[in-house]
Amino acid sequence: MRVIDSEETLVELVNTSSAALVLYGGASCGVCQSVKPQLERMAREEFPALVMAYVDCQASAPLCASRSIFSLPVIHLWFQGQRFAEFSRVFSIGDVRSALERPYCLTIQQDIAEQ
Repeated sequence: MRVIDSEETLVELVNTSSAALVLYGGASCGVCQSVKPQLERMAREEFPALVMAYVDCQASAPLCASRSIFSLPVIHLWFQGQRFAEFSRVFSIGDVRSALERPYCLTIQQDIAEQ
């Protein structure tokens, strides 16, 4: 999972990736640290083209504040530069998987067709 620490890097990542998941968390957030490896495993096994990024809101507070992230954890799903879904505080890995499945398949199929 790529660590993001600036607005410019985050904007570049979501604009250049067909599918991206951004996890906003913190080193002292137990839930964040528990969810992170589960998301990485899910992406590796089920969504290999999904770009994963992590923003440490304790280290990059201005970036998180500019994105209105005031509680942790938060996940943003992006497809072709557009934010598709947001999950905050109470969610399951299954919720994230369900939100990813259809748009991910459509996006990857479109990418393959364009090549």
